[in-house]
Amino acid sequence: MRENMSMRAAVCVRAGGPEALEIRELPIPVVRDGWSLVHVKGAGLNRSELRTRQGYSPNVMFPRVLGIECVGIVAASTDPGLPEGTTVAAVMGEMGRQFDGGYAEYALLPNSLLMPITTTLPWDVLAALPETYLTARGALDALGVAPGDQGRLLIRGGTSSVGMAAASIASGYGVEIAATTRQHGKIDALTAAGVDHVLADDGGSLAASVHTLWPEGPDYVLDLVGASTLVDSLRLVRRGGRVCMAGSLSGWLIPDFEPIAMIPSGTTLTAFHSDDCKGSAGATVLQRVVDEVEAGVYRPNLDRVFGLDDIVAAHRYMENNRATGKLVVVP
Repeated sequence: MRENMSMRAAVCVRAGGPEALEIRELPIPVVRDGWSLVHVKGAGLNRSELRTRQGYSPNVMFPRVLGIECVGIVAASTDPGLPEGTTVAAVMGEMGRQFDGGYAEYALLPNSLLMPITTTLPWDVLAALPETYLTARGALDALGVAPGDQGRLLIRGGTSSVGMAAASIASGYGVEIAATTRQHGKIDALTAAGVDHVLADDGGSLAASVHTLWPEGPDYVLDLVGASTLVDSLRLVRRGGRVCMAGSLSGWLIPDFEPIAMIPSGTTLTAFHSDDCKGSAGATVLQRVVDEVEAGVYRPNLDRVFGLDDIVAAHRYMENNRATGKLVVVP
């Protein structure tokens, strides 16, 4: 890889709307100790990138190539265990925040983030899996949902990519699943993902519809909406049940949160952050997910694929909540 070669990248030049993303020619990064160069073949889009673009990630300095995940091929390696030509995935670890991420033709990434993957999946399908399925699997583990579980799971934010992945996994476990959506046109997609009961969410409490279905409440709530619904989720779950916040569709902060008053006695509130499954911690799990997708056990839940030139349209599509599942950009 010659140092004077250039690449195309979607650069967030300032905090703002989708138009803050600009396609630019940048030098291909120069490999350094502990970092390897990845030829990016696909990058999943995530709500956290939308919030970073809007200026809600205070430690991010612009201009910055966003993208907290990507898949691709090692183009230049400093790790003997990751030779050139290896298919890899990477998630989190401050990529797209403290250093440039996946919205580019090439990304220079820490070796510690790279997860070697063996697969025959197309790049767009593979790109739909890492952040989504690692988060879904980690959140279900945090809730204590396991194979053979006969419990009842409520997923808030069901048509998000993580929500649909969680439904796919939990359905395979044998769990009874209810999931929320604000758009009736997405009901069939939720049913196809393994959801047993689809509940309309108008932004208020779900108490009436949930308690009609399960009078004592669900055993587990996976809250992917987050800040605006978490307190309501704590009221909905059965006494002694578990609530996991693993998404921020409505933001990151809960104003005036009073844990003693708002967490019912005996109820567990936990969280899952996908940074916990980066690198070697997630490699085995991700390979298992890839194998399950190849076998038809899990669905990739891929909504739409965008080219790098369409990154502004992709962010508008994401910001307008039009997706049912995962959005991917293919450089």
